[in-house]
Amino acid sequence: RGIAVRDLETDEESASKEISDVVGLGGAGDIFYRQLDSGKQLDRRQKRELKALFSKILRPNLTFNKSEYEARRQLARESVAAVVYQIKQGEMIVREGERVTADQVERLKALRDIGSDTRNIRTAVGLLLLTIVLLFICHRYASINIRKYRLNNRDLLFLATTFVGLFVLIKVAIFVASALESAFPYIDSSSYYYAVPFAVGAMLVRIVLNSEVAIFFLALVSMLVGILFGNSLFLTFYAFAGSLTGAHWVRHCKERSSLYRAGFRMSMVNVLVILGLQLLAGSDLDIQLLYKLGFGLANGLICAVVVTGTIPLVESLFKYTTDIKLLELANMNAPVLRELMIQAPGTYHHSVVVGNLVEAAAEDINANPLLARVAAYYHDIGKMKKPLYFIENLGAGENKHDKLAPSMSALILMAHLKDGVEIAREHKLGEDIIDVIREHHGTGLMKFFYDKAKNQIDESVQQVDERDYRYPGPKPQTREAALIMLADAVEAAGRTLTDPTPARIRGMVQKIINNIFIDGQLDECELTLQDLHKIAHSFEKILGGIFHHRIDYPEPVYKENSPEKKVSEKNGNGKKKSGVKKKAAEKKTKNDPDREQTKKTSDSGGDAADDGAADLKRLGMP
Repeated sequence: RGIAVRDLETDEESASKEISDVVGLGGAGDIFYRQLDSGKQLDRRQKRELKALFSKILRPNLTFNKSEYEARRQLARESVAAVVYQIKQGEMIVREGERVTADQVERLKALRDIGSDTRNIRTAVGLLLLTIVLLFICHRYASINIRKYRLNNRDLLFLATTFVGLFVLIKVAIFVASALESAFPYIDSSSYYYAVPFAVGAMLVRIVLNSEVAIFFLALVSMLVGILFGNSLFLTFYAFAGSLTGAHWVRHCKERSSLYRAGFRMSMVNVLVILGLQLLAGSDLDIQLLYKLGFGLANGLICAVVVTGTIPLVESLFKYTTDIKLLELANMNAPVLRELMIQAPGTYHHSVVVGNLVEAAAEDINANPLLARVAAYYHDIGKMKKPLYFIENLGAGENKHDKLAPSMSALILMAHLKDGVEIAREHKLGEDIIDVIREHHGTGLMKFFYDKAKNQIDESVQQVDERDYRYPGPKPQTREAALIMLADAVEAAGRTLTDPTPARIRGMVQKIINNIFIDGQLDECELTLQDLHKIAHSFEKILGGIFHHRIDYPEPVYKENSPEKKVSEKNGNGKKKSGVKKKAAEKKTKNDPDREQTKKTSDSGGDAADDGAADLKRLGMP
C-alpha cells in the first residue's frame, strides 16, 4: 500500500511510507517559493535570481527501482495460494432473485469456461453442416435452372477458397474488434463490424466468373455474416446490399480505377443502409452512429484496395484471365503479336479482321466482346512455327502443299493448334485464350485434303479414314470460341470473292454458318438459332464495309499522239488490269486449301445467297 525506502550508502531499508507523503520536484519548488516570497529581507530582484538558481540545483533524492519492484511483485504473487472452488453436482450456486456476489460470479465464469470448448465444437460442426447444405442446394438449383451457371472443377475450387477466406476474415475481424474496444472503450465493438470488407468475395466472383454465380455467392456470404455475428439480421442486410452493389459496378471492370469507382458507390450505399437500419431499430442518433457511418464509408475503399491486390493472385493461382489482363494482352505491341506480325504478316492481318468481326457479333449476342476480340488476335499464333505452309503468308510463292501428301498437309495444319497452345502457355496468356486456340477449329473436316486424298487412291482397294482429316478438337465450349470459329471461316472465304456484292457476301456468310451448324461443331456451346441470325447479320455488315465498292473512274481523254496517251496505251486500260487481277485471284484461291472449299459458294452470286437463306430458314432463322 506504500513505498519502501532504501539508503544506497548503508543499504538499510526504512519502514514503508505512504506514497502521498513523498514530495515531488514540483511540490518542493512550491514550498521553496512560498517561503521565499514570505521573507522581507530580500528585494524582488534577489528573489527572482534565487528562484532561477533553485530550479537549476534542485535534484531528486528518491528514485524508483523498477527491477526490484517487479521481483518483489512476482514473489508476492507466488506466495499467494490458489483459491479452488469445489462445486458438487446439483449444488445451487445462486437462486433466482438473489443479489449475485463476487464469489458467485467467479463460480459462474468457471462453469462457462468448462463448457466453452464443447460449445465451440458444436457451433463449428453446426455451421459447417449448414454451409454444406446451403451450398449443395444453391449449386444444384442453379446448375439445372440457370443457363449461364456452368462451373468446372477450377471454378468450384476458386469459390471454396474464397468462401473459406471470407470465413477466416470474419473471425479475425471479430477478434480485432474486441481488441480495439478494449483499447478504445468509447467505440462499441459493433461499430467496427461495418468496416469489414464483406463484399470482396462477391466482387472477385463477378470479375472472374459471372453475375449468376456472384448473386448466389453473395447470398450465402450474407447468411454466414449474420450467423457469425450473433444472428444479426442488420449485418446480414448490410453485407447483402454492399456485396450486391460492388458486384454490379465491377461487371465491366476493364481498368484498376474501375474498382475504386465501384468502391465509392458502395460506400454511398453503405451509408444509406446504416441510416435506414438505425431508423428502423429506433436507435438514438448518437456518437456511435457517426462511428458506424465512418466505418461504412471506409468499407468501400477497403474493398477496392483488397480486390485490387487480390486479382493478380487469383489470376496466378487459378489461371483466370480477367478483363484487366485482357486489356494488357490487347495491346498490339505485345511481344507475341509483334512476333506474329513479323513471322506471319498474313496471319496477323487475318487475326485482326477476325477480331473486328467477333467483337461486333459478341456485342449483339451479349457475349464478352473483349475476350472474343483478344482471343481472336491470338487464335492462330501457332502458325508462326511454319508460316509458309499457310497461304495467307505465301504471297506469290509456290504452295508447299503441292509437293506433300494430303495426310502430311493435314498433320501440319493440325500442328498449329498444339504449337499455339505451347506458345500461349510460354507467354502466360491465360486458360481462356488457350481454350480458344485449342477449340477454334473444333473437330472440323479439312475437306480440301480429304477430297485430294480420295482422288489420289483407288477407293475400291483402300479407304480414306475421315478421322485422319479432322481436327482433334474439342468443339467450342463457349460462345466466344464458337464466334471465332465462325469468323475464322467467314474471313478466309471472304478473300475468295471476286465480286463481293452484298448478295454474294450474304450468301457466303449464311452458307458457312449453316455448314458449321450441320457438322455439329456448335453442339457444345450455348449459341441459339437467334444468336446465329444476329451473328450472320453482324458479319455481313462488317464484311460489307471491308469489301465496299469503289468508284470506277473513267479513263482520261488525251489528245492524239500526246505523251500521256502513249503511256496509257503502254500500261493497258483498266479493264485489262481487272482481268489480270481476277486471274491472279483465281490462281491464289486454287493454291489455298482453306479457301478452295468455299470457292463455289463465293462464285455462286445470287444463287448462293438464295441457297444460304433457304438453309438458314430450315434451321428456323429468318
